[in-house]
Amino acid sequence: MDRGTERDAPPSRGAGSGAAAESAAGRIPLAVVVVDREGLVSHWSSGARRLFGVVKEEAIGQPAIDLLPVAGALPEPDDLPYGGPGGYGEYAAYDGLGPGLESSLDQRLGYPAAGRARLTLPERSERGVPPPGGRGRDRVDVLWWAYPLVGPGSERLLVLAADADGLRPEDPQDRPAVERIAPGFALYTDFPGAEELARRLPEILPSMSVGESARIVAQILELGYPVLEFSQSDRVPVTPDWGVARRVERRARRERAARAVAEGLPLPDDLPDEGEDLEYTAVRERLEFLNEVSGRIGTSLDLSRTILEVSRAVVPRFTDVAGTYLREQVVGGEGFPDGVPDTTTMWHRVAIEHTDEPGRWDDVVPVGEAMPFPAHTPFFQCMTTGEPVLVPRISEQMGHMIASQFEKRDIRPLITGRSMLVVPLKARNVVLGFMILLRHPERVEFNDMDRVTGAELAARAGLVLDNARMYTYQESVAETLQDSMLPHIPPRMAGCDIATRYLPGTLLGRVGGDWFDSVKLPGARTALVVGDVMGHGLNSAAMMGQLRTAVQTMAALDLPPAQLLRNLDDLAQRLGDTYLATCLYAVYDPIAGELHLANAGHIPPVVVRAEDARSELLDLPTGAPIGVGGVPFEAVRVRVQPGDRLVMCTDGLVEMRGEDIGVGLATLCESAAHPAASMDDACDTIIRALNPRGGRKDDVALLMARLNGIEPDDVAEWRFALDPAEVGRARAAVREQLHDWGLAKLVPHAELMVSELVTNAVRHSRRRPVAMRLVRGDTLLCEVDDDDHELPTLLSAGPGDEAGRGLRVVSTLAREWGANRTGAGKSVWFELTLPRR
Repeated sequence: MDRGTERDAPPSRGAGSGAAAESAAGRIPLAVVVVDREGLVSHWSSGARRLFGVVKEEAIGQPAIDLLPVAGALPEPDDLPYGGPGGYGEYAAYDGLGPGLESSLDQRLGYPAAGRARLTLPERSERGVPPPGGRGRDRVDVLWWAYPLVGPGSERLLVLAADADGLRPEDPQDRPAVERIAPGFALYTDFPGAEELARRLPEILPSMSVGESARIVAQILELGYPVLEFSQSDRVPVTPDWGVARRVERRARRERAARAVAEGLPLPDDLPDEGEDLEYTAVRERLEFLNEVSGRIGTSLDLSRTILEVSRAVVPRFTDVAGTYLREQVVGGEGFPDGVPDTTTMWHRVAIEHTDEPGRWDDVVPVGEAMPFPAHTPFFQCMTTGEPVLVPRISEQMGHMIASQFEKRDIRPLITGRSMLVVPLKARNVVLGFMILLRHPERVEFNDMDRVTGAELAARAGLVLDNARMYTYQESVAETLQDSMLPHIPPRMAGCDIATRYLPGTLLGRVGGDWFDSVKLPGARTALVVGDVMGHGLNSAAMMGQLRTAVQTMAALDLPPAQLLRNLDDLAQRLGDTYLATCLYAVYDPIAGELHLANAGHIPPVVVRAEDARSELLDLPTGAPIGVGGVPFEAVRVRVQPGDRLVMCTDGLVEMRGEDIGVGLATLCESAAHPAASMDDACDTIIRALNPRGGRKDDVALLMARLNGIEPDDVAEWRFALDPAEVGRARAAVREQLHDWGLAKLVPHAELMVSELVTNAVRHSRRRPVAMRLVRGDTLLCEVDDDDHELPTLLSAGPGDEAGRGLRVVSTLAREWGANRTGAGKSVWFELTLPRR
């Protein structure tokens, strides 16, 4: 905090700072006190010890109201240091400075307060604490600033205080007339060098984490920067420079000693210790080093990059070798159990940085190796206690002990004789790993100050690594969630081949609402669907999962496309009006060579014609997005030929910021028409054309189907009258057709199941003839249709029951079977696996 003459260290100047402020203000020692929510002192700086005459050990844990000036008081004129007005200052003009400090200590104020009080000091001779400002003083004129604190910590009040007498010039003849000296607050941006004021403010705070310090500094800057007011227009910011304050004090002591020598007087007994300068320089260098390291690490959330940044930040300035070890779960982006690591905990060596000749460490301690550490090692001590472990010099005995952990590798030449410091990498009281720091034998060994510096360095690095670890873990969870919600579509369905691609968006939106699916339908048909829930994040992904499940369920009921979207829209509105979604639903009938499509606000599909490799956007009724409600959906039928390709995707593939979506759709058509050796190659061609740099923010779902169709020769149909005698004709027809197709091995099972299904159909049908169809594709499909709308149920038939055995036979012999309603009644079907050729 600034004190002294202009010759010593000029104070920071604000607008309107005058000569009075220049001559009276300077750097003075600053007391820093932190009070917790119980009103007890939790931090008592050395400046507080000097100002209030109470040592730290006696102050910590005591009620702050018993130690700090709580009653605002003005000194009487006779009590002024210079005997009244015209001496030090015009106290008669002093008009009060708001509420006393006790209001802040009682936590009654939600805003900062400042004031001035006269404090009667306790007897301190027995404590060995010198009186502030010189011998013989029993009262101190205290300037104070109080800041209420909020947040998760226990700190509730920050008090800054200073001795007003420290502001007076040493030579009475140079004392200016000062209208008023009062503590106050101002915006720090009102002063030159505002950024420097904000940057150095953390130096006055007690030792705490970077996050806690930043939180308190932000509150101080928001509530108001502490200032000294010398008049209505003269203000000087309080500069928290304890190091410079000590240096100014030492310089003043040297000057007094020099004057004593020049005048032949005895030397004063407070001569400066030359070691103080070295100590100050060392501390300052460490602070600068830690600030530099903090700026070099944590530039990204990539765990691998963060590990390298941490290792490279300490070599060679702080150490010559830095080896970083992390817990196995941290490297894998996983969570790990609570509790202290033990001798079974696996530690991965993730980085080695050194100044030795290249390759010297690589073979002996390669990066990527995982190993546990025995209980007798300093590494185990560090990881279990969470505290740094200092080994001034690694002896031959310790070198041999450490080397014994490395099978068939002699590490002793690399470590013996070196100074070692092992520091824990921890965050939120959990040890994530540790760093082994080694210095060359000819370099000064690590000391206690290095231990403190290493611990602070490791604490900052641990927070950065933990942020990267949690991000990696959350990213892994998000990808797992996304993968679990996306279907694993078989590459072949009845009459078509399918290929898909899903691309997550940027790292800020890896979980999205895009999806694709395919559903097996009766009659050798396949439903193809692509959808997109608007938005990103877990809520969108959850909504996507609900809609995808609903589509699968309704598709299995063989609802027409327009009716399915209508039902899906109703469901979305029942779930809530928070989300909207687009959806494109298509049913491919390989026997009829037809697509039946309906659209709900989705971008249109592309069809690539096999005949001339021409691609076209299908002109479909757009429809409204799912969730709008009250809007009809229309379906269209499109004829396709064997070999045609259908391309369906979400808008994330074709939309690019700053470009018209028509450009993306044109590129989609062009790239989809490119010849490709396989379906996967065709998908990759589209992705490369529309996502050349992988920089799209939205996720992408792409589904491509090659529509192969089913040849007429692979389909056989019959109709049977409602006569039980027709069951035998049905068996004969199946037997003959399977022989013609070379599937004689399937005849016994096929005959038996056809007999059961046709018998049931003849029995339950009302007027229309029973229809039967065989389809030879990847499997043998048999369908039996009748005009009865009641679906059959699989029953458990007892020994004496005559009914219920037919479907049990079908369920046992068939690869798959099922029943669904049709417009005229119902269809019961089964499939058999084709024999290998």
